[in-house]
Amino acid sequence: MRTHDGLVTERILLRRWHDDDLDAFAEVTGDPEVMRWIGDGRALDREATAARLDVYRRHWEEHGFGLYALVLRQTGELAGFTGLAVPTFLPEILPAVEIGWRLGQRHWGQGLATEAARAVVAHARADLGLDRLVSIHQVGNDASANVMIKLGMHLDRETLEPGSGRAVRVYALDL
Repeated sequence: MRTHDGLVTERILLRRWHDDDLDAFAEVTGDPEVMRWIGDGRALDREATAARLDVYRRHWEEHGFGLYALVLRQTGELAGFTGLAVPTFLPEILPAVEIGWRLGQRHWGQGLATEAARAVVAHARADLGLDRLVSIHQVGNDASANVMIKLGMHLDRETLEPGSGRAVRVYALDL
């Protein structure tokens, strides 16, 4: 369901980023286990996390969509993000819109990424008029691949991420 604050599911509020989200998100991005499948696999410090949040906010301004802060409705806790982005880090698939997610470890295995991603897919189809989404994971990140499959995505290609040189798989979903 869409509200003026963002998207709402049974357990989740997906909303735009707030200034006071930095510490909670820095906890997520500072965890080496969370970040092992992102880019070069290095965890981010608070300053680098703040820079990422600035990028996320600019993306919203430039494109009219972006990565939502994923907040647990029951507790108000920021668990990570789910949303849409233009995957400029992988130029060979552009133009494209990517659906992605990142959750803190304590929120893994509860179906939150899938629940949030389904809401974002519905929003992309109904409100944004997109006709195709991609999702990208580094080879070996089976948890993300499983979310992609649950969304009905199919393997589009395997390639190398130019920035890290790591093998990635691109999944696609026609809306």
